[in-house]
Amino acid sequence: MIPWETLDTAAIPGGGELRLKRRGSEYSIMLGANELMNSRLSGSEEALARLTIERLAGRPRPKILIGGLGMGFTLRAALALLPADAAVTVAELVPAVVAWARGPMAALHGGSLDDTRVTIVEGDVGDAMRAGGWDAVLLDVDNGPEGLSRAGNDALYSHAGLAAALAALKPGGVLSVWSSGPDHSFTRRLKQTGFSVTEQVVRARAKSGARHVIWLAVRGSA
Repeated sequence: MIPWETLDTAAIPGGGELRLKRRGSEYSIMLGANELMNSRLSGSEEALARLTIERLAGRPRPKILIGGLGMGFTLRAALALLPADAAVTVAELVPAVVAWARGPMAALHGGSLDDTRVTIVEGDVGDAMRAGGWDAVLLDVDNGPEGLSRAGNDALYSHAGLAAALAALKPGGVLSVWSSGPDHSFTRRLKQTGFSVTEQVVRARAKSGARHVIWLAVRGSA
């Protein structure tokens, strides 16, 4: 068995530390004892992009915000589906994650950061979201609606945070949220905020692995 090697560590603004690990061609990003992502498990992050973009079919020049770069699964899946006139902003809070994407994990990202449709913002997705005018906002910044890596992420999923997301979307726009598991109180908050909500259970791998949840919350057309 090939042992895990720690390639780098990075402080999370507000507290905590990420560790980038490698075993052969496999990569892992850890927070303490929790594995936040693994290069062998991309199915649900790719589904986050696919399910969202399916709901944007036919929109001219779609403007997309992705919260969390991670290992780039959601970004790459989005780029494969979006038209040439799309604009994709990726907000990543931890600068080292962007450096890892251009460094030890460059092959995994496949040049997606250099796509002319992509803008990388090193900062809080909540700040980027408030610029407004988004056709879709995709959030994969934590293990779900309860912030694991950073307590500040909780604000994204509060009543106030969801109201800000609603205001930041164009009519008919989509707020998509990835989670490692269900959260009925979050579903209730989305509906109370005024979203039309669908919950989708997806697999960590294409047809196997852990069951994850994606919320697809649509702003009304009015």
